[in-house]
Amino acid sequence: MGGAAAVLVVLWLAVAAAGAGAGERPSEVSIGALYTYDSVIGRAAGLAIELAVGDVNADRTVLAGTTLSLISQDTNCSGFLGTIEALQLMEKNVVAVIGPQSSGIGHVISHVVNELHVPLLSFAATDPTLSASEYPYFLRSTMSDYFQMHAVASIVDYYQWKEVTAIFVDDDYGRGAVAALSDALALSRARISYKAAIPPNSNAATINDVLFRANMMESRVFVVHVNPDAGMRIFSIANKLRMMDSGYVWIVTDWLAAVLDSSMSGDLKTMSYMQGLIVLRQHFPDSETKREFISKWNNVARNRSIASGLNSYGFYAYDSVWIVARAIDQLLDNGEEINFSADPRLHDSMNSTLRLSALKLFDSGEQLLQQLLLTNFTGLTGQLQFDSDRNLVRPAYDILNIGGSVPHLIGYWSNYSGLSVAAPEILYEKQPNTSTSAQRLKNVVWPGHSASKPKGWVFPNNGQPLRVGVPNKPSFKELVSRDTGPDNVTGYCIEIFNAAIKLLPYPVPCQFIVIGDGLKNPIYDDIINMVAANSLDAAVGDFAIVRNRTKIAEFSQPYIESGLVIVVPVKEASSSAWAFLKPFTLEMWCVTGVLFIFVGIVVWILEHRTNEEFRGSPRRQMITIFWFSFSTMFFAHRQNTVSALGRFVLIIWLFVVLIINSSYTASLTSILTVQQLATGITGLDSLLSSALPIGYQAGKFTRNYLIEELNVPESHLVPLNTIDEYADALNRGPKDGGVAAIVDEMPYIEIFLSYHCNFRIVGQEFTKEGWGFAFQRDSPLAADMSTAILQLSESGQLQRIHDEWFSRSSCSSDDSEMGATRLGLGSFWGLFLMCALICVFALVMFFARVCWQYSKYSGSEEPDEPKDDSAGTAEIAAEAVAEMQRRRPKRLGSFKELMQFVDKKEEEVRKSMKRRPSEKDNQGVGSSDAQSVA
Repeated sequence: MGGAAAVLVVLWLAVAAAGAGAGERPSEVSIGALYTYDSVIGRAAGLAIELAVGDVNADRTVLAGTTLSLISQDTNCSGFLGTIEALQLMEKNVVAVIGPQSSGIGHVISHVVNELHVPLLSFAATDPTLSASEYPYFLRSTMSDYFQMHAVASIVDYYQWKEVTAIFVDDDYGRGAVAALSDALALSRARISYKAAIPPNSNAATINDVLFRANMMESRVFVVHVNPDAGMRIFSIANKLRMMDSGYVWIVTDWLAAVLDSSMSGDLKTMSYMQGLIVLRQHFPDSETKREFISKWNNVARNRSIASGLNSYGFYAYDSVWIVARAIDQLLDNGEEINFSADPRLHDSMNSTLRLSALKLFDSGEQLLQQLLLTNFTGLTGQLQFDSDRNLVRPAYDILNIGGSVPHLIGYWSNYSGLSVAAPEILYEKQPNTSTSAQRLKNVVWPGHSASKPKGWVFPNNGQPLRVGVPNKPSFKELVSRDTGPDNVTGYCIEIFNAAIKLLPYPVPCQFIVIGDGLKNPIYDDIINMVAANSLDAAVGDFAIVRNRTKIAEFSQPYIESGLVIVVPVKEASSSAWAFLKPFTLEMWCVTGVLFIFVGIVVWILEHRTNEEFRGSPRRQMITIFWFSFSTMFFAHRQNTVSALGRFVLIIWLFVVLIINSSYTASLTSILTVQQLATGITGLDSLLSSALPIGYQAGKFTRNYLIEELNVPESHLVPLNTIDEYADALNRGPKDGGVAAIVDEMPYIEIFLSYHCNFRIVGQEFTKEGWGFAFQRDSPLAADMSTAILQLSESGQLQRIHDEWFSRSSCSSDDSEMGATRLGLGSFWGLFLMCALICVFALVMFFARVCWQYSKYSGSEEPDEPKDDSAGTAEIAAEAVAEMQRRRPKRLGSFKELMQFVDKKEEEVRKSMKRRPSEKDNQGVGSSDAQSVA
């Protein structure tokens, strides 16, 4: 199938053949068949093709009056011989060719049929690169490996494996399928980590070498795609290499199903070392026609002593004949003729024995191709119809698991609904659902008779240690630094990594590679890029897990939390003789004083009529008001309140005083002990608005974050490398070429503050991230290391390691000790308003009661003094009548009289009001007597 075959094809295409006329409907039409007679596929397909031709000729509804003639050629499993046989077949004026069986021959012959316009309908050439755009006269009447590799990728994704090893035959058939597998795996972020190519016609020694090298790799998921006739040796050799033990995964394409279906039960000698394999097989819906064909094929095979059984390719070969027959029948019904003509470009060369002129051009080839593309009927394999890409519609596969003596069905795959335990023809009646939750397979018995899903990878046994990059920095040695020990590095991050490595269920030898000269910080993004470029296998150190890094590398679970904070210089606050006035603002002092006096006046008003302690001379009452008001500040007032309203107001006021006292005491304490910020920066907002220089740790992601996310001008940023540079830049300040603040991650700042106590953290962490170990993209080691880190955390060892390396005591960074602010009215206006409203309410209630009493008290004049008893009765009666005539309702007294009434004692008012009813009763009796005398 190499250069000789290609040269031969070019020679055959160099000349043309003469055409021959034909009648309107010929009595016989010839079709060709290309396959290897003595092969797993050929033995099943050859008999199926013969039976199909016989069934077509026996069916009066197809090709009525025309006999379908079959001309077969044996390709002998050889690319070169297959090409020769194909060319010889073209000499016999066939209108279509069933085959070839081989994808390699299909590539060569497709060029021939393109020139001769003879449709090529292959039942076994599954190479996806045999495309309609390059080979317009090539049709595939079986399923393309494009779909089969998507089925394999779905299985890999279902079990959450990320890397596979592809074992394939190194020809067009194998390479095309592996390319399709790589594309399909990429859709689920998986990949082929190693390609184990087996040369065609390899011996056992070659296969052993290929498998041995594959076994040295880390992936334990093997996808096997080889030819059926030589593929079985792979498993026997793999068994000798102990590659069929527990922990391995073998996914085998449909070639093995064809072998198993073709083999008799007594021939399955290798079944014992094939336990646990997952095998794909083309899916055909069950039907009565299918069962009848199987019975007919078996009977004929038994009569002919064919030792091989029927496999899926036999069904496709049978349907291929019917596809061609129906297309020819439709072509003839349309009035087309079967004619072949010579091409003047093809002629016999002098001194050449190649009869190139025998190759004829099929005049109706284009029309026949169009009829083939319009195929739409139900065959043995199901619905036979081509889509726009000239693939059969509704591709589907059975998924088998070899356990015991026979394979067991564990599910299905179709491009309609993905993996399922229900047959595809059932799902076709429902809406498609390819979501992850809908993907299902039954339980699998894995190699080694294990029921638990294999992890799918191990650390590669190729003698190469894990290349671990470690940053070499001039400072923060507690985290990572060079060392003279066996690992040549030490630090908190290194100890965490080594502790996690020890928890892995497999040995992982490591080689630490120091990155950087130790004089300045290396650029951390460059180290991550080295991991992504396969220059390193991992990166260990103080690597923050940030967005741009996760796009190119795989990170473990964070082993320490981190976030960006702001650190600034502080200075001790200077004391003052008037420091006691600083807790409150001037406005607060004024309002508080006014409220004290106002409450004293209110309590005096409420208590004046009932409480002797609030009565006396005006001077004494003024003193009482001020003394009572301000003595409540210390809860030292001596006056007792007796009225209900007075007590109510006093309770509320004492609560307000308690709040004021507590706030004053706390604020004064803070002011006398506080440290003042040297730059006035209190958080992120004030830092960004200040436009002052900002320091950051060189090589870290902080610089990009400040520029890209916070829009800080690059000219305002100052790179720093060591702790001493941090302290020096902060002490010098912006005016002397230093910085106003430093933005860095919390673990660095904790270490920095453990050495320098004249700096403080202001504000809160304004990012949330963590530190993790970086690995190559989709590396399974990242997941195992994450599990190990969680185990360290749950056991408490992670915290113990942290305490060992961060044991140095750090300075307090409590924000309450910095920049205490004076308390203003804004903090208390609600409390003051509540107190004022309650006082006003009490006054309203008091004056309402006083007015009511005053109206009762002044409703009439004071009664006259009693007359002498010696006065005559008549005179008394007359005066009483006159008095009654003169009496009229009186107006309320003047404001002065009201104030005099308010100043009266409550007790006097009550006694006076009690006397009046009795006097009025006495006057009423006297008046009655006078009237009766008259």
